[in-house]
This record gives sequence, C-alpha cells and structure tokens, in this order.
Amino acid sequence: MNLGYACINTELNSRKGDDRITTNRSMIKRTFQEKGLEYTSELVLQNVADLYSIIEWNEQNNIKFFRLSSEMFPWASEYYQDWGRFPNIDEITNILQDCGDLATKYGHRLTSHPGPFNVLVSPNENVVQNTITDLTIHADIFDFMGLSRTPYNKLNIHCNGVYGDKESALDRFCKNFERLPENVQSRLTVENDDKVSMYSVKDLYEGIHKRIGIPIVFDYHHFKFNTGGQTEQEALELAISTWPDNIVPVVHYSESKAEHQLDESIKPQAHSDIINQLPNTYGKEVDVMVEAKHKELAIQPFIKDSYEK
Repeated sequence: MNLGYACINTELNSRKGDDRITTNRSMIKRTFQEKGLEYTSELVLQNVADLYSIIEWNEQNNIKFFRLSSEMFPWASEYYQDWGRFPNIDEITNILQDCGDLATKYGHRLTSHPGPFNVLVSPNENVVQNTITDLTIHADIFDFMGLSRTPYNKLNIHCNGVYGDKESALDRFCKNFERLPENVQSRLTVENDDKVSMYSVKDLYEGIHKRIGIPIVFDYHHFKFNTGGQTEQEALELAISTWPDNIVPVVHYSESKAEHQLDESIKPQAHSDIINQLPNTYGKEVDVMVEAKHKELAIQPFIKDSYEK
C-alpha cells in the first residue's frame, strides 16, 4: 500500500520568498490577457521545475504517490491547441520529461483529479466541449512527462450531475467518452459520490464500467453518504474488480471534519485536516490517496505502517 497526498506540499509551500516550492502559480484571466504568453510561460517554468523538487522531497520522505496540481499551466485552454507556439515549450517539456523519468526511477505513482467543472454527463454541448478540452490538457501534460497511458497514471473525475434522469446522464457519459482522445480514454477513471441523489459505486458499475470498461475509484468517505445498498466491503471489492489485473487500484480516504472537531454545524462531508487511522482494505492491495487538508503532514505518521501492509 502506497499512501499519497494531493497537489500541495505544505512544508515546501510555506517557505518564504524564492525558497517557496509550489506547482500552483496562476493568475486571474485579466492578468493573463494583460501579460500574455511570455509571462504565463515564466510561471509554468517555475511550476514544472518545482514539481521536480517535490518528487525529490517525496522520495526523501518515503512518499511514492502524488496527485499533480491542475494549475501547472494557467489558462492552458487558451493555447493548448498549438503547444508549439507556447514560449519556452521545449525547455518546459524537457523538464516535464525529467520529472516523469525521476518518478519512474523512484517508482512513484503520479495521478490527477481534474476539477468539478468537467461534466461528461451534461446535456449542454458547451460544457461537454470544455470538459474534453480540460481533460485533453491534463493528458497532454502526462504525455510530456512520458507517463503511461493506463489508469496507473489516472485522470479521475466525477459524473457531477444527474439532470433529472440518472440513466440518460450515464448514457451521455458513455457516448461522450467516445469523443475523448485516446490519451484521455486510456487513463480515465470515475469516482463515487457523497450524495444519495448522485452516483454510487453500483450506479457507476452498471451504467459506465459495464459499457466502456473504465475503472472505478472507491472513495471511503463518499460511500458513507451514498452506499447504493452495499456494505463498505462489497462496494470496495466491486470497484477493485473494475481495474486491470496488472495495475494496483486507487482508493480515496478522508475523515469527517465535523466528527474531528465535534461540531455539528460543519457539513459532514467536509474533509478533516488529518486522519486518525488508515482505511480497512479487507486484505486487498490498493494505493490510498489521502484527501486531508494538511496534505503530506496527514500521512507521514502512517508511512511506515503502509509499507508493512
């Protein structure tokens, strides 16, 4: 079992001035429009260089699973269709290849979780087209890094909507999946939701996996709010069964902030800062992405235990 954290290393990000290490440098659209591609390229260069530093830090701290930020290329939708005209693209892609090579050398797993505005079930064509664009950008970056076109380096999304008819929404997901480029299709996974009105593991299995074969990422915390009539073990094992035999499945784990702080005013679905325990994997081999606000600090107490399981 590998434990991972998402997007930001709090220790490196908290350093002052030029010592700060982060891959999240971005800007509002007005700044992008005013300063243009040259300035954007400078931010990207810093972001990808710092990714290399984060991978090195993770190795030094026995962390072999990391979710990449979706902010490494600010406003990429404005220029992704012609990467060749982006300033410093050769230097940028060389650094990204170095990052991918370093991750491979160390045996690190790198994944991504594109945001909630990615909605393949949407009846709105503009939303679907924007989703295809964003997922393509993520996949192109993975290609620049030389990462595998498999769910080992997954791009994970939610369905993010029912629109009054779950069956029709799932049908749109499957049809729109066929419009995605191969470098997206081969990496795409889908995750269960934390509302009864949305998608359980069973919904995703019946409505998506059986039709197009993509793996399901089991989220323990979401499951508590939407069981789909299954036990935790049943839902976990069903999700695991959707993964290729030669790839360790990914699960997501978090705990309730409301329970940690004993505060009923906090939304129960909200993630806690840390975790108090590792999930029960029922003897199954999985990699666990811990979604906790304190990022790497939340998993460091459990790193030794994770290797022993």
